[in-house]
Amino acid sequence: MSGTAPTLIFDGDCGVCRQWVRYWDALTAGRVRYRAYQEAAPDYPSISPDDFRHAIQLVEPDGRIYSGAAATYRVLRYAPERRFWWWAYENVPGFAPVSEWAYRFFAHRRGLLNGLTRTLWGVLEPPRYDLVSWTFLRGLGLIYLAAFASLAVQIIGLVGNRGISPVDAYLRAAHQYFGPAAYWFVPTLFWLNASDTALLAACLAGAALAILVFVGIGVRWALIGLFALYLSCVYAGQVFTNFQWDALLLEAGFLAIFLTSGSRIVVWLYRWLIFRYMFMAGAAKLVSADITWYGLGALRYHFETQPLPTPVAWYVAQLPHWALSAGTAATLAIEVVIVFLVFAPRRLRAVAAWTIIGFQFLVALTGNYNFFNLLTMLLCIFLFDDAALRAIVPARLRDYISRKAPRPGRIGTIAATILALVAFPVGANRFSQLLVRRDIPVMGTLSDALEPLLIVNRYGLFAVMTTARPEIVIEGSNDGEHWREYYFRYKPGLESRSLGWNIPHQPRLDWQLWFAALGEWEHPWFGRFLQRLLENSPDVLKLLAVNPFPEHAPKYVRATLYDYRFTRPEERAATGRWWVRERGQALIPAAELADFRRSRVE
Repeated sequence: MSGTAPTLIFDGDCGVCRQWVRYWDALTAGRVRYRAYQEAAPDYPSISPDDFRHAIQLVEPDGRIYSGAAATYRVLRYAPERRFWWWAYENVPGFAPVSEWAYRFFAHRRGLLNGLTRTLWGVLEPPRYDLVSWTFLRGLGLIYLAAFASLAVQIIGLVGNRGISPVDAYLRAAHQYFGPAAYWFVPTLFWLNASDTALLAACLAGAALAILVFVGIGVRWALIGLFALYLSCVYAGQVFTNFQWDALLLEAGFLAIFLTSGSRIVVWLYRWLIFRYMFMAGAAKLVSADITWYGLGALRYHFETQPLPTPVAWYVAQLPHWALSAGTAATLAIEVVIVFLVFAPRRLRAVAAWTIIGFQFLVALTGNYNFFNLLTMLLCIFLFDDAALRAIVPARLRDYISRKAPRPGRIGTIAATILALVAFPVGANRFSQLLVRRDIPVMGTLSDALEPLLIVNRYGLFAVMTTARPEIVIEGSNDGEHWREYYFRYKPGLESRSLGWNIPHQPRLDWQLWFAALGEWEHPWFGRFLQRLLENSPDVLKLLAVNPFPEHAPKYVRATLYDYRFTRPEERAATGRWWVRERGQALIPAAELADFRRSRVE
């Protein structure tokens, strides 16, 4: 041990003190010398025996002495990536006096401290995240693979040359509106080439890079490519890819690039992401002042009115009102209260992790939300450390992962620190925008500047619960009298059609039709969709389950709003149907191809 190293002096007769000293010794890795005052006291005559008995003492090489909480945080200055605590002690108002009060409180109640240590941390040991990071990256590779594969079978019909909203026309309009700034406000590689071949190639390339991440080849470069490609597809997809799970995948994927540096800072950034996503979901519900959430009645409607219910949703919707009210209360409790345990000691973090995982599993059981719930559950792995995974990872694989794990270097740590200095305040500004409807000074400018990159996003699903289920039924006709209905792959159509599963695939047209039925049917994409049906566009028709006009395009189409609801148990027993529907408002009466072409010109 170097003679210039600081020395921490502690009570060697105190069992809990010895536990924490062993923990700090492992963290500081030889940078601090640890001695029991029972043998070290004669070497430090300026420190009284009472001072040794009542508090730990840190003696710096220059002779400065720190005591109590100050000594605790000062020690952590010598632990890589733990220096924040000393900075907070010196700079955060109120942090130092509260810390010193807490230290004195537990110094006189060491039995209580010992019990809390065992309860909150279990066995004290420095956390490692080699297994956690390795497992997360493999899972992220699979989710990227699912996302790109899902897009690959739809993207031509959605935004291809003969699709609903061709991307080349969208980019031309963006450039005309923004000028050269369009390349920043719409950051997509499809500025180079927006052909159908390029769209499909991007999805296939994304799937290939996702496989590389899964097998562990060129992971960092593959992650950079995945982020660039998925960001490009999100912008190219326009309204069809404007979903919170797309933003969440981009944010998680961007952090993953820095995770490959081995910096522990990125683990904290993932916890910050989990907290923001979950808390903003709950806060949005409360800020909306929606009576269904405040009255605990939201789940009485949710299972029936959500975009794509699963078969389980029908059964859950039949539960008594008190059970559904309890579920609503539990949802708010998890999103607004339990989520704070994300920042708690390791055992409470595990409680938060398993609670969120269980909650997301139940959501996935009752609703088809593509990869959204799977990604959320995967993010929860950062609430654990390697100690939690050792029992389920074979020893040989553990050794391999440990050998291959990146060790944090200077450049990686600097990059992660810069990222944290951006992500934390911009994330805090997202809270301010949600809760008080205004920006934190200065942060608004930074938030706006980063907005196009989708790396620190807003979240908050189902802030206002839908209490009815309108559905748009689209029909075609050759003569204006006899009509045939277009059926979709996943959204409700026939009353007798069974509910299904499509996780992790997202049928994006089916989803957008759910929003259109809620009042967004006047959006230009909907008219273009009907136009493509009149043109019998093969790329668009592939997005449907059945084309009722296989030989030639219909002369007319129309769109009618229907009210859907789940059948009651007695109705289903008698008819075998899952839905009951009643005809409602006519949105678009019989229209010909010329009508849509004329409206586009106008």
